[in-house]
Amino acid sequence: MALSDRLANFLTRKGIQYQQIEIDPVANLDGAVLASGQSQHNFIQPTLLIDINGVCMAVHRFDSTLDLDAVHQFTGRRLQPLTARQTARLFGDCDPGFVPPVGGAWDLPVLVDEDVVNAERVLFSAGTNHCLIDMEGRALRLALAGAREGHLVIRGNGNDSRGALTLDEVADKLQKLYRLPPMPALALRILKLTANSEATARELAELIEFDPSMTAQIMRYARSALFNYPGQINSVQEAVTRVLGFDRVAHIAMGIASVRAFDVPRTGMLGMDNFWRHSLYCAFLCQSLAARSGRDKGLAYLCGLLHNFGLLLVGHLFPSEFQELNALREINPEASMHSLEQEVFGHGDRQDILAVGHGAIGGILHSLWQLPGPVIKAAGMHQNPGYHGEHEDYVLMVQLANGMLKEQGIGDEFNPDDIPALTEALGLDPATLELVQQEIRQVASDLDVLASSLAS
Repeated sequence: MALSDRLANFLTRKGIQYQQIEIDPVANLDGAVLASGQSQHNFIQPTLLIDINGVCMAVHRFDSTLDLDAVHQFTGRRLQPLTARQTARLFGDCDPGFVPPVGGAWDLPVLVDEDVVNAERVLFSAGTNHCLIDMEGRALRLALAGAREGHLVIRGNGNDSRGALTLDEVADKLQKLYRLPPMPALALRILKLTANSEATARELAELIEFDPSMTAQIMRYARSALFNYPGQINSVQEAVTRVLGFDRVAHIAMGIASVRAFDVPRTGMLGMDNFWRHSLYCAFLCQSLAARSGRDKGLAYLCGLLHNFGLLLVGHLFPSEFQELNALREINPEASMHSLEQEVFGHGDRQDILAVGHGAIGGILHSLWQLPGPVIKAAGMHQNPGYHGEHEDYVLMVQLANGMLKEQGIGDEFNPDDIPALTEALGLDPATLELVQQEIRQVASDLDVLASSLAS
């Protein structure tokens, strides 16, 4: 079905004319906009809101940000966004993340921004991940009959003549406009070594020992209470063979070396201190989840460790905007990172490049660095709920690990995830998840110490 059932029935019953645009399946509405090749300004989207009196839908342009203070002044209600789980229950006939902005099809009251009401033509999600609706303004006004009109958004300086970019075009523009950091030489040598199935622990140790700082960090890691090794560890080779194993040492060393490509401040929720803490916790959880679900533990660890490198690249290329994003993150814990990135980057010359979010930017960087496919996908798609596609298991593992960490206040965003759905999709059960959570609690203090040493 190209359209969700309720949307199709509503439009047919009302006699509302529209055109369908078929696209390849995408992960979310951002991807659909990119895939369409149309101007972002032509798209409209819904924001689902709730308070004690029930749910309503606010409809606004894709390139605008809903202003909850303006909504409060307009309605007299203190409305908050629905969680992903609440939305999934209400819109069971829609793919996750693809709710059409036609509340009447679900018998919801609608608030509509005045800029949408005056549109001559709009595009919006049909309720599925592979179809868009193209509708003239007159037909849209019929579809939104009975909606309350008002000024509901923070507007950007949208340029209607600017078309959406594909991810390939984003990658091309990033390379042409900015000096992207190459993978540091040591990280590249470690990556090449791990690709050699006959590589030895001695060869890996010799590489690491060229770098005294990394040698000290690997030794500290091996001697930590995380592993409770009873004997003495006197060399990197002993750390590899007796305690950590080849893959774990290679991955943590590659992470340490790769981070040196970026100049990002240590402090703040998005600074290097919290980056390392988040990454190490996520890597530990991904490895534990992989061990219990039959996936590759080493690859899962690397996916968790490197999934947020896009944030470092944004901080490296745009330090002043990153500082602003860091401050917004501190005072808006309920907002998604994507919405904050849109607020900071959505109005200037770089909006077409950075509109894809730090996740996609990280995926582009990892692709240029020629990292393994699952690592590229985990970075590129970890912001996209409901992802289905290549290397899906590793994307879902990172999403589940991040969802579990949000409950502990770790990470760069705290809007809730659908943890039961992610758990089920990976073939796990709640009891297994509780065991993994107990494990992470037991090693938390040691991970904190390690994160602090890596950030220094």
